[in-house]
Amino acid sequence: MMNPAKFFIYCRKSTDDKDRQIRSIEDQLAEARELAAKQKLDVVDVLLEKQSAKRPGRPVFNDMVKRIEAGEASGIIAWHPDRLARNMSDGGRIIDLLDFGTLADVRFPTFDFKNNSQGKLMLAMLFGMSKYYVDNLSENIRRGQRQKVKNGIWPMVAPVGYLNDKTTRGIVSDLERGPLVRKAFELYATGSYTIDRLSEAMGTLGLTNAAGTKHKGNPLSRVQYHRLLQNPIYYGIICYGGEHYEGKHEPLISKSLYDECQQVLARKSQPKVHDIFKSYLYRGLFRCGECGCFITTETQKGHNYLRCTKRVKKDCSQPYVREERIAEQITGVLASAAIPDDWSDWMIAELEGEKADDTAEAAELEWSIQKQIEAIDGKIDRLMVGYLDQLFGSEEYKEKKNQLLTEKQQLKEKLAVIGKNRATRFEPAIRFIFDLKQAKKLASEGSDEEKRDFFKKVGSNPILTEKALRFVPRNAWQLVVDSGRFAQHTPAPTIVGAAVVGESDQNHNEAERPGFEPGLRI
Repeated sequence: MMNPAKFFIYCRKSTDDKDRQIRSIEDQLAEARELAAKQKLDVVDVLLEKQSAKRPGRPVFNDMVKRIEAGEASGIIAWHPDRLARNMSDGGRIIDLLDFGTLADVRFPTFDFKNNSQGKLMLAMLFGMSKYYVDNLSENIRRGQRQKVKNGIWPMVAPVGYLNDKTTRGIVSDLERGPLVRKAFELYATGSYTIDRLSEAMGTLGLTNAAGTKHKGNPLSRVQYHRLLQNPIYYGIICYGGEHYEGKHEPLISKSLYDECQQVLARKSQPKVHDIFKSYLYRGLFRCGECGCFITTETQKGHNYLRCTKRVKKDCSQPYVREERIAEQITGVLASAAIPDDWSDWMIAELEGEKADDTAEAAELEWSIQKQIEAIDGKIDRLMVGYLDQLFGSEEYKEKKNQLLTEKQQLKEKLAVIGKNRATRFEPAIRFIFDLKQAKKLASEGSDEEKRDFFKKVGSNPILTEKALRFVPRNAWQLVVDSGRFAQHTPAPTIVGAAVVGESDQNHNEAERPGFEPGLRI
């Protein structure tokens, strides 16, 4: 026989922010204990749950129902009926238990229930009102969002590059990802990056999804980059429901930079059409080493010649050079970067092996740290229960809780650092070795167009002086230069601030040179 004097205390707090106005579990439990003491009710267990009741399937609630059906208790104490159910399925289960006599009594500090026909009717009506609240909530949210955008406030989860501000209910610039988002727009606006290449470059720099999102810590996908580059939020405009509103947040980019990116997107999305101008292999690639003007190309007697445009210095002395000669020099650059296949294969294998070992070690360390975080969460929950059971005072509770939260935050920071290092530590080196292999293949088999495109990756600031090609190696390619490859032995004017191995200083007087441009110091 069941004992009608035995009760479960059930307290629930939704993890959904929309339910944030509901009193905390600590408050609910305190009022439930006060009610039990006042009415001298025998409480056999306290059940706490942190889950929304909008849909059936709460594990703690389902376990409580099974225990009631097994006869462990025949009563429930809860702060309000909506703590038991916000859906008609769970509400119906409570009514059925009352009808069958399995559940004898339900007590609430906020509602006086009698186990009779009128009491069950009122309880069912309260369950129905809770269901109505959930159904009506989305309409209220959409209305609130419309009002927020009219006031210039972003109404949802902050896009990449911004963070939600709990104080203003708006968004603020993310000091970590904001500059990277701006860099992504700047790179793409050059027209030299495809979405895939942009994704690769920004992933190397560390642009990832923000914490609190579904894919936190992961690199952005191609779809995300398409959306990012087309989102006017970054220059200060909120687009909501197909309508634009002036935002109050700080823009990350200018409208002109956004427009440049839209032009690049439109151009890359259109089918290729025949250029009205003759398509020269090296159009717009080189500058003159003497006066800094662009090198143009013209056709004479069936051959293409590269020459200075002489727009700044009419008497520029640099001679014409045949396109084939430049193509041979670029082939030589690629050939000088090549390393034997067995070397590159060995280096890649070594890096992949180290990467695998490092990944395994990092995964084990991440698992260990996650377990420590879970253990701290458990301590915080037990600490709360101990405080509610009055095992220690308020000050001691706050001190211990703050200490545990500090430890948890430190562990979370370690976890973030491990994930970031694991994602970016070996990939640049492996890609670089693959590029060295590709350089060898292109040097022997590639077309002139493929060699030109690869050369753009290898070097920057390419100039022509006395029919010779000069350039500044990019990033890791400087290591190849320092090791003796890419040596440029022909004396040529020195590029101040980015000197290339093998070049000599001609001691030119820059300030007196006609057509001198500060951006190209010669």
